[in-house]
Amino acid sequence: MSRPEHIAPPEIIYNEEGATKYMRNSRMKTIQTKLSMRAIELARLPEDESCLMLDIGCGAGLSGGALEAMGHRFIGTDISKDMINCAIQEDVDGDMLQHDMGTGLPFRPGSFDGAISISAIQWLCNADRSNHIPKRRLKCFFSSLYKVLRRGARAVLQYYPESKHQSNLIVHFATKAGFSGGLVVDYPHSTRAKKYFLVLFAGPQSDYIPKAKLGDPNDSDDEFMSDEEDEEDEEDEEDSEYEGMSPSVAETAKTVDFNNKKRKVRLSETAKRGKIRGKRRKVEKYTKEWIVGKKVQQEKKGLKTRPNTKYTGRRRGPKF
Repeated sequence: MSRPEHIAPPEIIYNEEGATKYMRNSRMKTIQTKLSMRAIELARLPEDESCLMLDIGCGAGLSGGALEAMGHRFIGTDISKDMINCAIQEDVDGDMLQHDMGTGLPFRPGSFDGAISISAIQWLCNADRSNHIPKRRLKCFFSSLYKVLRRGARAVLQYYPESKHQSNLIVHFATKAGFSGGLVVDYPHSTRAKKYFLVLFAGPQSDYIPKAKLGDPNDSDDEFMSDEEDEEDEEDEEDSEYEGMSPSVAETAKTVDFNNKKRKVRLSETAKRGKIRGKRRKVEKYTKEWIVGKKVQQEKKGLKTRPNTKYTGRRRGPKF
């Protein structure tokens, strides 16, 4: 069985029928609730005051219900109208609106004391429509998330990366938006119980460093596995999975810290010469080389182009 994001867009998978099945699945509800409680734990919200939280991909309100149980208020967004209707039927008190997180978050700057997201942001890496470009959607999402959080607030985003590249891509755009923080992997040595939590700080990172859960998940009351991971057959990744982040993964806690400063890429002398040479050389417009380059750019965006032939870029002769 393939991953849900490879089957259909979320608003199709979680339509009225899909949302009803989701709410009737007691195992899924238990998993989502435990993941929500773990995300709230990593967010380290104050116990003596009520915070206004943003729930991204709120779905049927299970994560919002966990926030309410801890005495906090929340506003949720989800792309599926039917999932929001299920939350209304469950008498969830928070406010919810139908919205695509890939287009940015429609709230005023500094509106929220924190944010959580459960099993949602991996959908941003999938192009459901011809105008969906994952890199643009990730950039738009993280830049808007940084704006709507007050300075010093935390965001905890739980997700299921499909590959090492996808995980690094998500962390890259979070860093580029200005966040500091790190990636926390619970039960890193377990294939099925492994969980990824991206813990972000809106502003300078505090002294608090979240710790991952280690040991055997079978000996803990916090064991939870998802349907998305039941069919995955992957080996335990080594520290090289998080290559490019600073500093590297701690062997004991499996917690990755990265700075909110942009990393400077060091180029070799040969690469520098090629880069300078490429800057100086300008391709003349409407030549064959220029036309072929434009076609390559359009194909990367998913647009259709005419095939290249021997007549591509050939100038017509003078008229009689």
